[in-house]
Amino acid sequence: MPYVAQTTATGNARESGGKPALFEAGDSDTTALRKPRGHDYVAIQRSEEFTRLRSRFRRFVFPMSALFFAWYLVFVLLAAYAHDFMSIKVYGEINVGMVMGLLQFVSTVAICAAYLRWAKKHIDPQVAHVREQAGVR
Repeated sequence: MPYVAQTTATGNARESGGKPALFEAGDSDTTALRKPRGHDYVAIQRSEEFTRLRSRFRRFVFPMSALFFAWYLVFVLLAAYAHDFMSIKVYGEINVGMVMGLLQFVSTVAICAAYLRWAKKHIDPQVAHVREQAGVR
């Protein structure tokens, strides 16, 4: 164990300026290491309510992410291979490529707004219920 400090004659690594050994004998209570402190987050994670919460979250996030990624990929592919289409003038010097690039920002904001509204209605109440059941504040 290269990172464990050598102890002095008194057996205390702190006196020698080093870090104490992980399982150093002495004033530490080994039973305190075995007792979980606070909330049992593993049990919370395995609960049916938390599983439903994760599932509901994933049913929104994964399809929305896939949709946005596909929209972005279409934009990039059109910009790379459909020069004639992307250079079609829409209004004055504004072309299809510029409009689609701007729509990338608009769609990002729209997705964020939709997620916030959806989460406030569907996720937040369920999170509050899971936290209440677990006694987490």
